[in-house]
Amino acid sequence: MPRLKLSADDVLTTTRAVRKRLDFDRPVEMSILRECLDIALQAPSGSNSQGWHFVIVTDPQKKKAIADLYLKAFDDYEAGPAQPTKQHLDDPSMAPTQARVLSSARYLADNLAKVPAMLIPCCAGRPDTPGLPQGVIASIYGSILPAVWSFMLAARERGLGTCWTSLHLTYEKDVAALLGIPDEFAQVALIPIAYTKGTDFQAAPRKDLDTVLHTNSW
Repeated sequence: MPRLKLSADDVLTTTRAVRKRLDFDRPVEMSILRECLDIALQAPSGSNSQGWHFVIVTDPQKKKAIADLYLKAFDDYEAGPAQPTKQHLDDPSMAPTQARVLSSARYLADNLAKVPAMLIPCCAGRPDTPGLPQGVIASIYGSILPAVWSFMLAARERGLGTCWTSLHLTYEKDVAALLGIPDEFAQVALIPIAYTKGTDFQAAPRKDLDTVLHTNSW
Protein backbone atom coordinates (compact mmCIF):
# COMPACT_ATOMS: atom_id res chain seq x y z
CA MET A 1 0.00 0.00 0.00
CA PRO A 2 1.19 3.61 -0.49
CA ARG A 3 3.09 5.08 2.44
CA LEU A 4 1.76 8.08 4.29
CA LYS A 5 3.42 11.33 3.28
CA LEU A 6 5.02 12.12 6.63
CA SER A 7 8.27 13.82 7.48
CA ALA A 8 10.58 12.31 10.06
CA ASP A 9 9.29 14.87 12.58
CA ASP A 10 5.70 13.93 11.74
CA VAL A 11 6.37 10.25 12.32
CA LEU A 12 8.18 10.95 15.59
CA THR A 13 5.46 13.20 16.99
CA THR A 14 2.35 11.34 15.81
CA THR A 15 3.23 7.71 16.49
CA ARG A 16 0.69 7.10 19.22
CA ALA A 17 -0.22 4.15 21.42
CA VAL A 18 -3.16 2.97 19.31
CA ARG A 19 -5.84 0.87 20.95
CA LYS A 20 -9.44 1.87 20.16
CA ARG A 21 -8.60 2.76 16.55
CA LEU A 22 -7.10 -0.60 15.62
CA ASP A 23 -8.90 -2.21 12.70
CA PHE A 24 -9.43 -5.83 13.75
CA ASP A 25 -11.08 -6.79 10.46
CA ARG A 26 -8.33 -5.87 8.02
CA PRO A 27 -5.49 -8.38 7.61
CA VAL A 28 -1.90 -7.18 7.89
CA GLU A 29 0.36 -8.48 5.15
CA MET A 30 3.48 -10.35 6.27
CA SER A 31 5.41 -8.48 3.57
CA ILE A 32 4.63 -5.18 5.34
CA LEU A 33 5.73 -6.57 8.70
CA ARG A 34 8.98 -7.74 7.12
CA GLU A 35 9.57 -4.27 5.68
CA CYS A 36 9.17 -2.75 9.14
CA LEU A 37 11.46 -5.34 10.69
CA ASP A 38 14.12 -4.77 8.03
CA ILE A 39 14.12 -1.13 9.12
CA ALA A 40 14.22 -2.18 12.78
CA LEU A 41 17.39 -4.17 12.10
CA GLN A 42 19.19 -0.91 11.29
CA ALA A 43 18.88 0.20 14.93
CA PRO A 44 22.01 0.32 17.10
CA SER A 45 22.84 -2.36 19.65
CA GLY A 46 25.51 -2.62 22.31
CA SER A 47 28.87 -3.63 20.79
CA ASN A 48 26.90 -4.27 17.58
CA SER A 49 25.77 -7.51 19.22
CA GLN A 50 22.46 -7.65 17.30
CA GLY A 51 21.18 -10.12 19.88
CA TRP A 52 17.57 -9.48 18.99
CA HIS A 53 14.90 -11.89 17.81
CA PHE A 54 11.34 -11.02 16.81
CA VAL A 55 8.41 -13.39 17.16
CA ILE A 56 5.36 -12.56 15.05
CA VAL A 57 2.16 -14.26 16.16
CA THR A 58 -0.76 -14.55 13.74
CA ASP A 59 -2.14 -17.98 14.70
CA PRO A 60 -5.63 -17.39 16.18
CA GLN A 61 -5.29 -20.01 18.92
CA LYS A 62 -1.93 -18.70 20.07
CA LYS A 63 -3.17 -15.11 19.98
CA LYS A 64 -6.14 -16.15 22.12
CA ALA A 65 -3.92 -17.94 24.64
CA ILE A 66 -1.63 -14.91 24.95
CA ALA A 67 -4.61 -12.54 25.16
CA ASP A 68 -6.13 -14.58 27.99
CA LEU A 69 -2.91 -14.28 29.99
CA TYR A 70 -2.69 -10.57 29.20
CA LEU A 71 -6.26 -10.03 30.42
CA LYS A 72 -5.49 -11.76 33.72
CA ALA A 73 -2.48 -9.51 34.19
CA PHE A 74 -4.50 -6.44 33.22
CA ASP A 75 -7.20 -7.17 35.80
CA ASP A 76 -4.53 -7.22 38.52
CA TYR A 77 -2.96 -4.05 37.13
CA GLU A 78 -6.29 -2.21 37.02
CA ALA A 79 -6.91 -3.06 40.68
CA GLY A 80 -3.43 -1.92 41.72
CA PRO A 81 -1.78 1.42 42.43
CA ALA A 82 0.00 1.82 39.08
CA GLN A 83 -3.03 2.14 36.81
CA PRO A 84 -3.53 5.51 35.07
CA THR A 85 -6.30 7.06 37.17
CA LYS A 86 -4.19 6.59 40.30
CA GLN A 87 -1.36 8.62 38.78
CA HIS A 88 -1.14 12.43 38.80
CA LEU A 89 -3.47 12.64 41.82
CA ASP A 90 -1.76 15.92 42.70
CA ASP A 91 -3.00 17.41 39.42
CA PRO A 92 -6.82 17.20 39.08
CA SER A 93 -6.62 18.60 35.54
CA MET A 94 -5.10 15.29 34.43
CA ALA A 95 -8.10 13.24 35.61
CA PRO A 96 -10.03 13.25 32.30
CA THR A 97 -6.92 12.30 30.33
CA GLN A 98 -6.02 9.49 32.72
CA ALA A 99 -9.58 8.15 32.62
CA ARG A 100 -9.37 8.00 28.82
CA VAL A 101 -6.04 6.20 29.05
CA LEU A 102 -7.50 3.57 31.38
CA SER A 103 -10.58 3.14 29.18
CA SER A 104 -8.35 2.69 26.14
CA ALA A 105 -6.13 0.18 27.95
CA ARG A 106 -9.16 -1.81 29.11
CA TYR A 107 -10.49 -1.88 25.53
CA LEU A 108 -7.22 -3.34 24.29
CA ALA A 109 -7.12 -5.93 27.07
CA ASP A 110 -10.66 -7.03 26.25
CA ASN A 111 -9.97 -7.25 22.49
CA LEU A 112 -6.32 -8.24 22.22
CA ALA A 113 -7.08 -11.62 20.65
CA LYS A 114 -8.67 -9.81 17.68
CA VAL A 115 -5.53 -8.01 16.49
CA PRO A 116 -4.25 -9.36 13.16
CA ALA A 117 -0.71 -9.72 14.44
CA MET A 118 1.37 -9.50 17.59
CA LEU A 119 5.09 -8.81 17.77
CA ILE A 120 7.07 -10.11 20.73
CA PRO A 121 10.63 -8.75 20.64
CA CYS A 122 13.21 -10.78 22.51
CA CYS A 123 16.81 -10.10 23.49
CA ALA A 124 19.78 -12.29 24.27
CA GLY A 125 20.52 -12.35 27.98
CA ARG A 126 18.32 -12.22 31.06
CA PRO A 127 18.03 -8.76 32.66
CA ASP A 128 16.37 -10.43 35.66
CA THR A 129 19.52 -12.43 36.47
CA PRO A 130 20.24 -11.92 40.21
CA GLY A 131 23.21 -9.67 40.90
CA LEU A 132 23.49 -8.39 37.34
CA PRO A 133 25.13 -4.92 37.36
CA GLN A 134 22.88 -2.00 36.47
CA GLY A 135 25.08 -1.12 33.51
CA VAL A 136 24.65 -4.59 32.02
CA ILE A 137 20.87 -4.44 32.50
CA ALA A 138 20.80 -1.06 30.75
CA SER A 139 22.88 -2.46 27.91
CA ILE A 140 20.54 -5.42 27.42
CA TYR A 141 17.47 -3.21 27.16
CA GLY A 142 19.35 -0.57 25.20
CA SER A 143 20.21 -3.18 22.60
CA ILE A 144 16.59 -4.03 21.79
CA LEU A 145 14.38 -1.01 22.60
CA PRO A 146 15.66 1.22 19.74
CA ALA A 147 14.89 -1.56 17.24
CA VAL A 148 11.35 -1.97 18.55
CA TRP A 149 10.71 1.78 18.39
CA SER A 150 12.07 1.83 14.84
CA PHE A 151 9.58 -0.92 13.98
CA MET A 152 6.73 1.10 15.45
CA LEU A 153 7.76 4.23 13.55
CA ALA A 154 8.01 2.28 10.29
CA ALA A 155 4.58 0.81 10.99
CA ARG A 156 3.10 4.29 11.48
CA GLU A 157 4.42 5.37 8.08
CA ARG A 158 2.63 2.42 6.51
CA GLY A 159 -0.73 3.12 8.13
CA LEU A 160 -0.32 0.57 10.90
CA GLY A 161 -1.10 1.20 14.55
CA THR A 162 0.94 -0.25 17.40
CA CYS A 163 1.08 -0.02 21.16
CA TRP A 164 3.88 -0.86 23.57
CA THR A 165 2.56 -3.29 26.20
CA SER A 166 4.36 -5.44 28.73
CA LEU A 167 1.73 -6.88 31.08
CA HIS A 168 2.03 -10.33 29.52
CA LEU A 169 5.49 -10.56 31.08
CA THR A 170 3.78 -11.57 34.31
CA TYR A 171 3.32 -14.85 32.46
CA GLU A 172 6.51 -14.74 30.41
CA LYS A 173 7.33 -18.40 31.01
CA ASP A 174 3.89 -19.49 29.84
CA VAL A 175 4.22 -17.43 26.66
CA ALA A 176 7.75 -18.74 26.10
CA ALA A 177 6.48 -22.31 26.35
CA LEU A 178 3.63 -21.55 23.95
CA LEU A 179 5.95 -20.01 21.35
CA GLY A 180 9.07 -22.11 21.93
CA ILE A 181 11.21 -19.14 23.03
CA PRO A 182 14.51 -20.41 24.54
CA ASP A 183 15.14 -19.80 28.23
CA GLU A 184 18.21 -17.65 27.55
CA PHE A 185 16.14 -15.06 25.66
CA ALA A 186 14.05 -12.46 27.47
CA GLN A 187 10.81 -11.08 26.09
CA VAL A 188 10.68 -7.31 26.47
CA ALA A 189 7.26 -6.32 25.12
CA LEU A 190 4.11 -7.32 23.30
CA ILE A 191 3.24 -5.07 20.37
CA PRO A 192 -0.29 -5.40 18.94
CA ILE A 193 -0.37 -4.56 15.23
CA ALA A 194 -3.27 -3.59 12.99
CA TYR A 195 -4.15 -1.06 10.35
CA THR A 196 -5.72 2.01 11.91
CA LYS A 197 -9.17 3.46 11.46
CA GLY A 198 -8.01 6.70 9.88
CA THR A 199 -4.44 7.97 9.92
CA ASP A 200 -4.98 11.48 11.29
CA PHE A 201 -3.03 11.11 14.52
CA GLN A 202 -1.72 14.25 16.19
CA ALA A 203 0.99 15.19 18.66
CA ALA A 204 -0.12 14.47 22.23
CA PRO A 205 -0.21 16.96 25.11
CA ARG A 206 2.95 16.72 27.14
CA LYS A 207 4.55 18.47 30.11
CA ASP A 208 6.40 21.66 29.26
CA LEU A 209 10.05 20.96 28.47
CA ASP A 210 11.27 23.38 31.12
CA THR A 211 9.60 21.31 33.84
CA VAL A 212 11.74 18.28 33.02
CA LEU A 213 14.94 19.78 31.62
CA HIS A 214 18.05 20.03 33.81
CA THR A 215 21.21 21.68 32.51
CA ASN A 216 24.51 20.91 34.24
CA SER A 217 22.71 20.01 37.51
CA TRP A 218 19.27 18.85 38.70
